[in-house]
Parts: sequence; structure tokens; C-alpha cells
Amino acid sequence: MLIRVTDAPLDPSEAIAAVASPAAGAIDVFLGVVRNENLGRTVDHLVYEAYPSMAEREMEAIAREACARFGVIDCAILHRTGRLAIGETSLVAAVSSGHRAEAFAACRWIVDELKRRVPIWKKEVWSDGEEWIEGPEALERPAPAPPR
Repeated sequence: MLIRVTDAPLDPSEAIAAVASPAAGAIDVFLGVVRNENLGRTVDHLVYEAYPSMAEREMEAIAREACARFGVIDCAILHRTGRLAIGETSLVAAVSSGHRAEAFAACRWIVDELKRRVPIWKKEVWSDGEEWIEGPEALERPAPAPPR
């Protein structure tokens, strides 16, 4: 299990290699990438802040829950902190499993849980201001059921 909060650029191939297994028939990878627009405003860049040791503990708990809930083989979760320009990767989540359905479901669940539970904060910076952003995942909502 690869779990990391870092200010260094993220390498998706590292996450893929970490979850690779001869038993895996599927590896699903999600990349969160900084986009140039949100809610009609032009985004200049993002700033992520975190409490790394607490964030990594919660990320590991989420990964362990995903393995148990979805029957996946392994998980990797990497999150970037600091100033990120448009196009840079802020999040890499990778999951390996025997079949694609479990991998897709687990990866989506991991990303939603990460945004809901992990102490990582995002500030959007525009040409005319800035604001700390809290996504809809932060609101309590039921998690999707595992695939059958």
C-alpha cells in the first residue's frame, strides 16, 4: 500500500507499479488535475495545504476499508500540497483487483472518501481574489454499495 502526502510532483506510474500484482486483472487509476475554470471563474492556480501525518493516517484507513469493502488487491493514494499550476496533478488514486467492476467502484469510493474525510484543504486563486473551496463530498452522504 502506497500512501503519501507530498509537495513534490506526482508520478502516476509509481502508483501503478505499487498496486501491480499477478492476481490483478484490472488496475484503475484516477488523476485529479488542476483545471482552469470553476463555476464560471477563471482559475489561476490552486494551493493545497494538509496536516500530513493525520492525512496519511486517514488515507491509509480509507485504502484498507476499500480493500475490505470491494475486495481489491491493493491501493495507492498520493496527494500533492503547495502551489499547483493549471494542468498539474493534485491526486493519484490507483487500485488493483481481479476484475474491472471492483476496481472502478473502489477507486471512485476512495476519491469521494478522501475528499470527505482527509484533512487536505484547497484554495482557488483567481485574478481577482481567492477562496478556500469545500466540495460536495464534504457533506455526509451514503457510500455506494460494492458491486455484486
